[in-house]
Amino acid sequence: MDREPLQELPRREPHLYRNHFGGTVRRKAYIFDGHGDFYNKEWDLTEGRGNEFCWYHVELPKGPKKLSQSAQQLIGVLCPPLKLQDILSLVSNGPFCGHVDGALVFRVNSPGPPASDFTFRIAARITEHSVITVSLGRVPRLGFSPVGESLLSEIPSVESPTNLRGEQKERDGIVIREHVLEFLLTMNHSEEADNPVPKSVSNLVVHIIDTHVDHLQDVVTKLEIELDSVELELDKGGFALKKQMLDDRRFPKMHLNLQRLLQVIAHGEQVFPRVKEKCSTKQWFSGEDVNSLEELTGRLRRLKDNVGFIANRVTAIQAGLDSWQAEQINKKLYYLSFLSIVFLPLSIITGVFGMNVGGVPWTGQNDPTLKNGFRNVMLLCIFMLLLALLCFSFPALYSRIVTWQRRRVLRRSWSLNRKSFISRTHGIGVQERRGYLRL
Repeated sequence: MDREPLQELPRREPHLYRNHFGGTVRRKAYIFDGHGDFYNKEWDLTEGRGNEFCWYHVELPKGPKKLSQSAQQLIGVLCPPLKLQDILSLVSNGPFCGHVDGALVFRVNSPGPPASDFTFRIAARITEHSVITVSLGRVPRLGFSPVGESLLSEIPSVESPTNLRGEQKERDGIVIREHVLEFLLTMNHSEEADNPVPKSVSNLVVHIIDTHVDHLQDVVTKLEIELDSVELELDKGGFALKKQMLDDRRFPKMHLNLQRLLQVIAHGEQVFPRVKEKCSTKQWFSGEDVNSLEELTGRLRRLKDNVGFIANRVTAIQAGLDSWQAEQINKKLYYLSFLSIVFLPLSIITGVFGMNVGGVPWTGQNDPTLKNGFRNVMLLCIFMLLLALLCFSFPALYSRIVTWQRRRVLRRSWSLNRKSFISRTHGIGVQERRGYLRL
């Protein structure tokens, strides 16, 4: 078997596999000697011997595609030796953990659209001497790189924008730009070059799950930073910014993404404890790695609480924008009501003097046969106005009448009870004078 030690080779891109279903499938293959060293190997899907074990990783491209297309891509990469049931157990949606054809298979695949940044899919097929993993898109820190290429191990030097023109200053260490610092601040983990090389399959399984949890933590951190910047913009912004956020439905979309993220975390809470239980029965799975799986499950629970807090913040901001929008609508309605108050007397006057009847004052209509037309119309308007007022005030009048009747009944019953009480107390006084009390 030909091996290529990474410490002696320049860094190279993983193998690319193109198929007729669209998209580029990335493949990585490593072999570990069990003593802290690893090598590149060919994509032959064979298992290791002795202390050696192999790892084959397939990275499916993100994009608008069906689940059947992803399955067809895996069939072209992993078959043979894998069978159809192995492919389906790796690519299907939803949480799963169980044995398939003698191998332990687990998956945490969210059913969201594959092109979304909040759709996460990671699946693994584990045997004693090999691990096959499938992910949707790139998972940070999942692979391994040569030692010494880590940016975090360099001595940084901040880039200054105030350098004099034509003057070059000698710097000690690597220059870190601002956008690189912003990217590093969103990372809650080291780089691939800083990954400890696994010495057993159990170490590799813990590494895969750890990188998945780190990936989720990175997304949550980016959401927190984005939410902080949005809150700052809202504090400084005015009408146009708030109107644009409402039109873009920014916070409802963010809330939907948070619900997808919560679904992925909930799947992990279901699957990883079962992985720990099944791996604890394996002789080749160490007890320290079982404890590490328990710690990773605890991290997921804490991450779920943090996502819940972010969802509450998003809901509060959206409620604030909704109240602001309602306030703007109320202001517009206030202006409209003010205009209606201004023009209401004018409309009444024009309506009265625009009647096509006789007897309208100041119009010179002196025909005796038509002089009572205006009076009759005005009487009809007054009658209709009183009828409308009566209809509106009838419920209030009815409630007042009912309340008055109840009070009258209560007063009458109270007077009767008072008279009976006086008569009873008078009889008790007479009995006391006789020397005994009747019970």
